[in-house]
Amino acid sequence: MKSHAGHHHHHTEHERTEKKTHSHADHIEEIKRKAIVSTLLTVPAVLYSESIQDILGFSMPRFPGSEWITPIFATVVFFYGGLFFLRGMLNELKLKKPGMMTLIGIAISVAFLYSLSTLVFGGKEFFWELTTLIVVMLWGHWIEAKSVLGASRALEELVKLMPTKANLIKNGTVVEVHVSDLKPGDIVLVKPGEKVPADGVIVEGSTHLNESMLTGESKPVPKKEGDRVIGGAINLEGAIKVRVERTGEETYLSQVLKLVREAQESKTKLQDMADRVAFYLTIVAITVGGSSLVAWSLLGAGLQFAVERAVTVMVIACPHALGLAIPLVVSFSTSYSAKKGILVRNRLALERVKDVDAVLFDKTGTLTEGKFGVSNLITEGLSEEEFLKLVASVERNSEHVIARAIVEEAQRRGIALSEVKNFRAVPGKGVVGEVEGREVAVGTLLLMKELEVDIGEGILSKAKELEAQGKTVVLVAIDGKLRGAVALADRIKRESYEAVRDLKALGKRVVLITGDSEEVANFVAVELGVDEVFARVLPHQKAQKVKELQRRGLKVAMVGDGVNDAPALVQSDVGIAIGSGTDVAIESADIILVKSDPRDVVRVIKLSEITVRKMVQNLFWATGYNFVTIPLAAGVLAPWGVILKPAVGAVLMSASTVIVAINAMLMRRELK
Repeated sequence: MKSHAGHHHHHTEHERTEKKTHSHADHIEEIKRKAIVSTLLTVPAVLYSESIQDILGFSMPRFPGSEWITPIFATVVFFYGGLFFLRGMLNELKLKKPGMMTLIGIAISVAFLYSLSTLVFGGKEFFWELTTLIVVMLWGHWIEAKSVLGASRALEELVKLMPTKANLIKNGTVVEVHVSDLKPGDIVLVKPGEKVPADGVIVEGSTHLNESMLTGESKPVPKKEGDRVIGGAINLEGAIKVRVERTGEETYLSQVLKLVREAQESKTKLQDMADRVAFYLTIVAITVGGSSLVAWSLLGAGLQFAVERAVTVMVIACPHALGLAIPLVVSFSTSYSAKKGILVRNRLALERVKDVDAVLFDKTGTLTEGKFGVSNLITEGLSEEEFLKLVASVERNSEHVIARAIVEEAQRRGIALSEVKNFRAVPGKGVVGEVEGREVAVGTLLLMKELEVDIGEGILSKAKELEAQGKTVVLVAIDGKLRGAVALADRIKRESYEAVRDLKALGKRVVLITGDSEEVANFVAVELGVDEVFARVLPHQKAQKVKELQRRGLKVAMVGDGVNDAPALVQSDVGIAIGSGTDVAIESADIILVKSDPRDVVRVIKLSEITVRKMVQNLFWATGYNFVTIPLAAGVLAPWGVILKPAVGAVLMSASTVIVAINAMLMRRELK
């Protein structure tokens, strides 16, 4: 292993994220420590409290100075456990954003100062209430911090995928180096079972890679010389040599991490609303708390009762749960989507997607495979297998696009090809050759006429039909007689049928946009059951078409490839770039689908619905209970004997926090 000198220069993402989560984990440990110590100190303080002994009618063994146990222990708890909240209060006031900490801070300070005064002036002390209050608050806080940490684990999971070591090939020998020492152009060896250390291109060897953690693609992906590989993918079988292209911050994984982090930090409309509500709650709590203190004192209920009411109001109104309501949901939805290969760049877009009326697909490469393939075979007098064998054997020597597509189809079906004799290409018309003693000609009608082939009408009329759908058709003659035809087109992906069907089931209008001819566009549209088609649209006109739909009052999600569809993606209400592979940094898209699977568009819409629904539910849980509990805490029903104790208030407040956290966790179940 090389010396670690290099490390101090570049702190990898890994180390940075670790630092961040470490501090968070330490913070959790600190709260837990405070909570445990405060709990232990609270027990004697409560037991030796005179008010508790009066209420429960028991007495503790007395000894000189035993009357000081409660005040002293309570004071320790106040300064040791309570300081946490007082510090938070100062921070909030510095930022001029009074919130949760301010409320707890004021509440415990009032309770503490009042209890101290009872030592001098007599009256019922309040110490046991104070200590239990601080304890419950600390535990509530700990639970909250734990759940937040659980949610930001998503980032850590992604960071863990980052490989740390690489086998660098240097002057013919293999040296183990740290990934941060790799430079573009380096050649690394990746053995079976190892992770690809950085993004690059295979220069030697072939294998299958497992990219499921990166792109959500579950099948192992075959890779050969000249193919691109993503850092973090697991090499399954063969050893390969890779030329490193991107390192450090530029790698696919780092960019995904950056996106996930930005998405988690970016505010959404609902988040802003939550912040505002929390602010108003704080104002309400301080006002109601203060006025109940004054009102009960004037009503002559005794200062202790008045203080207790004020403290309970402030504790109950703590916008703890509000602070969690949105971020937890965001965290879960972000981590879910990153694992599924759905990268959300703009959080607001995710909230908007569910309200889209029309989904506009750019056909090529999105709903279709984006490359030429055999779509139909017509044969007369011989089986498809036999027919394809003869045609592909002749075409094997030609570099023409059509020829390559036909040969690929034969390979896909596992047909073994035969030798060709007397092969000749007739420029612009086709090819001729002899296979297994039979004279085979493949090409245009002109070629057939030139060779004076016996032309059968049946095949010709079928070929014309296929041409009317915008497909490319070549004719095939065997031993001087027209025996069949091969039609080629950009093939529709199998997933597209399902995607269109599901979108329509969700009540969305599906629109197709393409630069292809009307024939091709209409064939694909009818085949998939699309609602509307725009054909022969040049790349720069796509944005116009989006505007046209918007003028009709439709909210539009545009699904395209992010390269030539950029203006349209920007113009649409939500821009979705599909199948971008390793190019995560598509500026024009709001949401990026790493796999070229149109069904992910449906997933995004569902994710949007669930995410927003959970946010709204959480806002309700976090604020709704206050409408009942604040008046109760202020003592509205006190004349009828209904009184909330501060400690009960604290428990209720913590309960709302827990409900919100659990509700967010339940998202996992719905997102399956």
